[in-house]
Amino acid sequence: SLPGPAGPSGGIHPINAVTRELEDLFLSMGFQVVDGPEVELEENNFDALNIPADHPARESHDTIWVTPEEQRSGDGSGVVLRTHTSPVQIRALRKYGAPLRVVAPGRVFRQETLDATHEHTLHQMEGLVVDKGVGVAHMLHAMNTLIEGVMGRKLETRLRPGFFPFVEPGFELDARC
Repeated sequence: SLPGPAGPSGGIHPINAVTRELEDLFLSMGFQVVDGPEVELEENNFDALNIPADHPARESHDTIWVTPEEQRSGDGSGVVLRTHTSPVQIRALRKYGAPLRVVAPGRVFRQETLDATHEHTLHQMEGLVVDKGVGVAHMLHAMNTLIEGVMGRKLETRLRPGFFPFVEPGFELDARC
């Protein structure tokens, strides 16, 4: 009549553990963590980010549309599974205005052919800072602080130009491990 032994209690999923670690790092730098819906309006996912109506990212071979093609009116009211966490930044800007310092972690969805390196669901974290007097040096400092926090030590880094549509200027950060 006594209760049996307690089973294993489980643990935190690795993705959740990494997300929490990154959130803590950004919180320590004064960022706010924001969240938003995974099912998003076309307006927030594309239009507010100046992604043109004829851009390939809007096609069904890249985006998972909730609204059937024959029902899309082209007025931004179509519904998609968000393809990035940028719509969360759009919502934060509308809600809080500037100055703003946020990170937006979350699941995003892409229409992908599944294989060893591609999946329709992935996790992403984007950061956004809007304020007067903010420049590339501030971004580099935040990125280096992030790398140091994750790796537990300072690493040699290199900032180099990179092409990312709709982001100007675009950069990539390399770290020597």
